[in-house]
Amino acid sequence: MRNLLKCLGVSLSMLPCLLTIQPLAAQEQTAQVSRQDQASWQETVDRAVEFLRIRGQAEDGSFSAQAGIGPTGLVAASLLAAGLPASDPMVAKALSFLEAHVQPDGGIYKLGSSHRNYDTCIAMVAFSKADQADRFEQILSNAERFVKGIQWDESEGREASDMDYGGAGYGSHERPDLSNTSFFIEALHELGNGSEDEAIQKALQFVSRCQNLESEHNNSPFAAKINDGGFYYTVAAGGESKAGEAPNGGLRSYASMTYAGLKSMIYAGVTKDDPRVRAAIDYLRNNYTLESNPGVGQQGLFYYYHTMAKALDAFGESDFADAQGTAHPWKGELLNKLAELQQDDGSWVNPTTRWMEGDPNLVTAYALLALAYCQPR
Repeated sequence: MRNLLKCLGVSLSMLPCLLTIQPLAAQEQTAQVSRQDQASWQETVDRAVEFLRIRGQAEDGSFSAQAGIGPTGLVAASLLAAGLPASDPMVAKALSFLEAHVQPDGGIYKLGSSHRNYDTCIAMVAFSKADQADRFEQILSNAERFVKGIQWDESEGREASDMDYGGAGYGSHERPDLSNTSFFIEALHELGNGSEDEAIQKALQFVSRCQNLESEHNNSPFAAKINDGGFYYTVAAGGESKAGEAPNGGLRSYASMTYAGLKSMIYAGVTKDDPRVRAAIDYLRNNYTLESNPGVGQQGLFYYYHTMAKALDAFGESDFADAQGTAHPWKGELLNKLAELQQDDGSWVNPTTRWMEGDPNLVTAYALLALAYCQPR
């Protein structure tokens, strides 16, 4: 060894330094990549915030108010999730707009709205992220009581065996669906309600019945017809999937609802080794992509992105392996995809406009909510 080092012109005392050069170089390279990712994330977020500040917000603090208060709630929540404080003038105006729509029954919605659960749950998430307990504590308490009061359960004359039991819909006279129910569970989760919460456990029964999985938790007529572990829109009122029906009458799964179902189950305390979670993960591994919303193509693509980010964050794995065993660093991949799709003015919009995804305020809120889970650390 001594003779070899001598031939190389290296003294023995230099050996420890040589042995540390490669690891240190790798560490520096990793740090450089992390700084580049952080810079990309910040630039993407800043451009979106600028769009919303300059072009998105109306004088009264709202965003796309023609669609109700839902878009304003989503934008406010997304800005807070992206790191803006509640004192930021744009955020403060949006929160004031939402506050002006608090109703005597505790709900947060426009009078005459047919989206009372949806609007209230989204506003609850925004208010909870604002972290101003003194200002919003009573509003949130009343709103929680309101949404629990319109959940489909015994108070609506339902029994646990009914297909709509435990679900949440747009209002008390609309059949429940998985999208509304996932917002309902998320709102309660944001308030700090644990999996033991009675309303969350009731909602879990509805969520489990919207899964294409034959199990002890699913007594729906659709459970075994497809049995791929994915989720669809609703099991209630005869069932409906936005991905359509199979020839045997089964309701086709699609990815955005499967991520919504996965997230809801995790918030309700269902563990990774539960057959429901394992089946959902298998479906998502088989359909991992950022190019479409599997099952419905380009429809609801940005809703898909934000629900995917929330669900995979709750699942707790930084790399998500697809069915071929390829590990995807999903946070970095999603950040890159959103940066690629961002418009020149800082917004996002879906050329496939179903479910209001032609509205840049709404779609930009979805993108910011997704990005909040993709920030490099």
